[in-house]
Amino acid sequence: MRKVLLPALTALLVTSAVPAVAAAPGEAPGRPGAHPSWLPADKTGFGTARERGSNVWFTLQGARMSEVYYPDLSTPSVRSLDLVVSDGRTFATVDSSARAQRVRRVDGSSLGYEQTITDDQHRWRLTKTYVTDPARATVLVQVDFTSLTGRPYQLYAVADPNLTNDGSDDSAQATGSELTANDGKTAAAFTASPAFSRTSVGYSGVSDGITQLTTNRALIPYSSASKGNIVLSGQTTVDGVGVRRVTLALGMAADPAAASRAANASQRRGFSSVQGDYDRGWYDYLRTVSAPPSPADRDLYLASVLTLAASEDKRHPGAFIASPSMPWRFGNNDPEFSPSGTYHLVWPRDLYQIATGLLAAGDRGAADRSVDYLFGTQQVPDGHLPQNTTVDGTPYWKSIQLDETALPIVLAQQLGRTDLWPGVRRAAEFLLNWRADNGKTSPYSQQERWEEQDGYSPSTIAAVIAGLVCAADLAHRTGAAADAGRYLAAADRFKASVPKWTVTINGPLSKDPYFVRLTKDGNANAGTEYNLGNSSVTMDQRAVTDAGFLELVRLGIYAPDDPVIRNSVRVTDADISYRTPNGQFWHRYTKDGYGEQADGAPWDNTFPAGSRSTFGRLWPLLAGERGEYELATGDRAAAAGRLRDLTRVASPADTLPEQVWDENPPSGTAGHAPGTPTASATPLAWTHAQYVRLAWAVRSGRVIEQPAVVRCHFLGC
Repeated sequence: MRKVLLPALTALLVTSAVPAVAAAPGEAPGRPGAHPSWLPADKTGFGTARERGSNVWFTLQGARMSEVYYPDLSTPSVRSLDLVVSDGRTFATVDSSARAQRVRRVDGSSLGYEQTITDDQHRWRLTKTYVTDPARATVLVQVDFTSLTGRPYQLYAVADPNLTNDGSDDSAQATGSELTANDGKTAAAFTASPAFSRTSVGYSGVSDGITQLTTNRALIPYSSASKGNIVLSGQTTVDGVGVRRVTLALGMAADPAAASRAANASQRRGFSSVQGDYDRGWYDYLRTVSAPPSPADRDLYLASVLTLAASEDKRHPGAFIASPSMPWRFGNNDPEFSPSGTYHLVWPRDLYQIATGLLAAGDRGAADRSVDYLFGTQQVPDGHLPQNTTVDGTPYWKSIQLDETALPIVLAQQLGRTDLWPGVRRAAEFLLNWRADNGKTSPYSQQERWEEQDGYSPSTIAAVIAGLVCAADLAHRTGAAADAGRYLAAADRFKASVPKWTVTINGPLSKDPYFVRLTKDGNANAGTEYNLGNSSVTMDQRAVTDAGFLELVRLGIYAPDDPVIRNSVRVTDADISYRTPNGQFWHRYTKDGYGEQADGAPWDNTFPAGSRSTFGRLWPLLAGERGEYELATGDRAAAAGRLRDLTRVASPADTLPEQVWDENPPSGTAGHAPGTPTASATPLAWTHAQYVRLAWAVRSGRVIEQPAVVRCHFLGC
């Protein structure tokens, strides 16, 4: 066994891997600690073992580990893991504050990550490698610490649990060289190998390890902290000279004893053994799906497939979350968003996108599990699917979005799932019969796909029409001819009304007819005004455009060369697109406000209407949608260009964002280059799914996700 050397101040001779631990003085001061909050949403890594028995996921943000999810993907239970380097006298530096940071995936066919951080003063370098144990709920971090000066330094590890999605009610204990936290529902155990030489628990912002070390350069070994925002801290035995490697384990379970067993079992196996099994799990998965459609951009393609697969909850098959993040104010844990719900929820619309992306990649099983979840877990008795749910199917936000009821029908039809006919029929009947509180009827929707406005939306109506045609096909296959006839008649009726509802002939953006974002009243030639929300302005509905009308083409309802479609493309390009050094991208709609403030500060929903305090930025996934449209027109080269542009906005470790910087401030200033990721939800599963689907569409030269029955009904086979 290798001898472990302790810092000289301990004056102890150590002959085993378990050093003596300083006596603890008792309860930490400062209860309850600072208000808990989550870290920014721009994740540079997202990993978990492929095996379902390991129900723990980690994320990376900047140069640190950020949220850990346990026991499911709707429950963040750890906020962060930081390292602190000190000489014990003159400095104590949190590693994530260093400017020189690099993150990469260790293996292009797996989800292991490596972060390398170099001190600004060039005194030390840290390399951290992350995996989870396929056999249990443990996150393992191998830390390699090198002194660049030849002098020994002290290295501390600081973990901040926010157990069960609530960091205000946790308790902690330091017992020997081990640290534990629990809240009565969830527990975490934090260990090191070689073992911590000193441990302490404290309250965030008052007596936690980072506060102690940056203030006093020393760690007071408090042994307990209860019912607050607690933090676990341990001094490692590495010094960067004689001892350079330590493995940290964060074991998760329902109680401290079980968490301790998980952490220690993973430590006994050793990092290399766990990492080997972790990688093999993902290698085995990739052997079950199709090889990348092109050797170009192989890393981002495989990362996208793996990210989508990792986004599935392990206790609730088919429950794929939108993103392992909670951007901007959603991460503040204020009363409105505590416990945090976004984006680690399941949206039926996003799940449709994920399932079709994985289906394109050759993962039929994931698509089947998704549609089983949609109709078996999410669907409510009246037939509609909720706006979103936790992974166990509990509705979270509850607005009616008709596309989220229609798109699951499209998926069921594409998969040939006649066994789901009872659920499909309930969903189709809801699409036919839904009436809003204001008396308006389907396809009027309480919210459109951007979840901010009620009205008649081209993208929502496209989904409803496609859903009804697909329901009719499944009805025919199951012998329900009368139902099929009703659904097709309604689909035809809705299509005939699309121009009246959503195409203006007297709007200000073109002398020719074009699609508007939506209408409030079903009259696209009326000058009805509405406030756009998110601190934005009030506008004439005819002056607001988005590219959602392209769903009418993708789903096979309108021909790509339809004159109104073509003119609407020109209108949206002029009004809401912007060319960045990384390519052309689009805003969601005219004067969108869902994004950062002009100084780069987080979005907030409390700014007054009309203040334009926040700016919605560019959405890369919309470039993917444009690529699918260009394929429909026969322009394969243009679609390939969109695919290339998507690769340019990926992080160095292959995560794709919700939004990138645009033409509005602070774009163009340091750290805000146009076409680079903002602090929006990253990785966004929808963006990765769009990338995968477009990659296969470019390979095949056609829109692979278009339902043939819809195209044949409206455009001919």
